[in-house]
Amino acid sequence: MAEKKEVIRKPGVAFPWEGKLKELGEIKGDAELIKKIWEDVDALAYVYIWHCLLSF
Repeated sequence: MAEKKEVIRKPGVAFPWEGKLKELGEIKGDAELIKKIWEDVDALAYVYIWHCLLSF
């Protein structure tokens, strides 16, 4: 049986920045600005997912 990897996330995070950074590769530009925008959008997605789960 294959072993499961346990993903550790901070509360309120759907897709961690560190994982997305691996997908993106090298960033040309302001990396901190991109990180902040990613985390803001990710937080909205997290709230939306919980809203859908709890409302219906």
